[in-house]
Amino acid sequence: MTTPLSSSLRPAAAGSVRTAGAGSVRSWATAGLLMAYSAAAWAQATPLQFSSQTSGNTTTYSVPVQTLLIFGALSFLPAVLLLMTSFTRLIIVLSLLRQALGLQTTPPNQVLVGMSLFLTFFIMGPTLDKVYADAYVPYSEQKILFEEAVSKGSDPLRVFMLKQTRDADLALFKRIANTPAATPAAQTPMRVVIPAFVTSELKTAFQIGFMVFIPFIVIDLIVASVLMSMGMMMLSPVLVALPFKLMLFVLADGWNLLIGSLVASFGGAS
Repeated sequence: MTTPLSSSLRPAAAGSVRTAGAGSVRSWATAGLLMAYSAAAWAQATPLQFSSQTSGNTTTYSVPVQTLLIFGALSFLPAVLLLMTSFTRLIIVLSLLRQALGLQTTPPNQVLVGMSLFLTFFIMGPTLDKVYADAYVPYSEQKILFEEAVSKGSDPLRVFMLKQTRDADLALFKRIANTPAATPAAQTPMRVVIPAFVTSELKTAFQIGFMVFIPFIVIDLIVASVLMSMGMMMLSPVLVALPFKLMLFVLADGWNLLIGSLVASFGGAS
C-alpha cells in the first residue's frame, strides 16, 4: 500500500541520486583534467634533450644521442654476427656434418650454435682486437669523434671480409650496385662487400659440406648393398650404417680434422 508520504519522497530520492551521480562525474572529469594538465606541465618543464654541436664540417652528438645510437646499433648485432664474421660458414658445415652422420638432433642445435660462436670468437680474435685498439680505445679516451670511430672500426672487418670474398662475387655486386669495377678494395662500400662476402661464405660452406658427405655416402652405399644381397630389405640401412659412421669419424679423429680445416680455411687465427 502506498502512502502519500512515501510517494512524495520517491521523486526526491531519485532526484538526489541523479544529482549525486552528476556531481561525481564532474569531480572525476575535473580530476582528470588536472592530472592531464599537470603531466603536460611536467613534460614541458623537463624536456628530453637531443642536441648536437657542430664544429666546422664535423657534427659531435651529445651523450643522450650517442646512447640512443648505441642501443639502436645493438639491434643489428645478430645480423653483424651472422653475416660479417666466420659464423655462417661454421654453422652450415657443422649442420651438414650432422646430416651426413645420419643424426637428426645430436649434437643439439644449442651445442652447434655454441661451438660455432666460440670458434667465431677464436677466428675473429685478431680482427676484433684491431677494432678495439683502433676504434674503441681512442674514442673512449675522446681522441677521435664518433664518426671516425665507426670508420676505423669497420676497416678491419672490411679487410677480413674481402680476404674471404671471391672476385667473381665482388664483381657481381659491384655491377648490381653500379659501382666502378676499378674501385679499390679499401674504398668499396660495405653495402657491396657484405652481400658478396655472404655469397662466398655460402659457396665455400657447401663445398666443404660436399667433401664431408663423401665418406659417409660410401658407407651408406656399402651397407645398403650388403643388406640387399642378404635379403634384409625390411631393415633400415640408415640404422645399420650409423654405428659404422660414428666409428669411422671417431677413429679418424674427425673433430680435429674438421675444426682444424675450418680454422685453416680462414687463414688461421693469426
